[in-house]
Amino acid sequence: MTTTPRRLATALALASVILWPVTAPTAQADDGPGPAASAEPPPAIDPNAPGLMLPEGATLAPAKVLDIKQIVEEEGGAERRQDTNVDVTFALQAEVLFPKNSAKLSPTATARIAAIAAEVRKLGSSRVRVFGFTDNLGTYEHGLKLSKERAVAVQQVLARNLEPGTAFDIRGYSEDYPIADNSTEEGRRKNRRVEVSFPRTTVVQP
Repeated sequence: MTTTPRRLATALALASVILWPVTAPTAQADDGPGPAASAEPPPAIDPNAPGLMLPEGATLAPAKVLDIKQIVEEEGGAERRQDTNVDVTFALQAEVLFPKNSAKLSPTATARIAAIAAEVRKLGSSRVRVFGFTDNLGTYEHGLKLSKERAVAVQQVLARNLEPGTAFDIRGYSEDYPIADNSTEEGRRKNRRVEVSFPRTTVVQP
């Protein structure tokens, strides 16, 4: 039988299909784990390996209590308490203590400050920091004056409720150290505040 060029091309094509090596498809990332037989065993760890031991003469660092911070806000943020292992900080928004743009305490402010003084006595602290802050409206110099006057007003009430030997650190910071965004009224309200902080003598329990 005579082989035509067309029959010869067909035969070669079939031979290529039959002789072409067949390989398994590559597993995709989402195919999941393969059979257990193909999993490699975990590497063996030698507990006596020098790299797992302290060098001769070395010692572990002393144990220490990590600083635990707890923050609680009341009345929508009008009063904010922050506890750590080191100290306690109360932040009172200016509106709950003073009329607008004033350093004269409101009638309800005395009771709030007296409650903070009770916490100072409870922890046996003999040093208290009273810092005043404002928002970024108005001049920086006016904020310095107002924040310091408000801090002094709060300190005077604290002093009447604490031991005579209590030491005070009083400062006014104007718009420095904001705790919220000054571009919104809600943020500015939080930034207009007086903070009272004092060291604690007991560790906060987790």
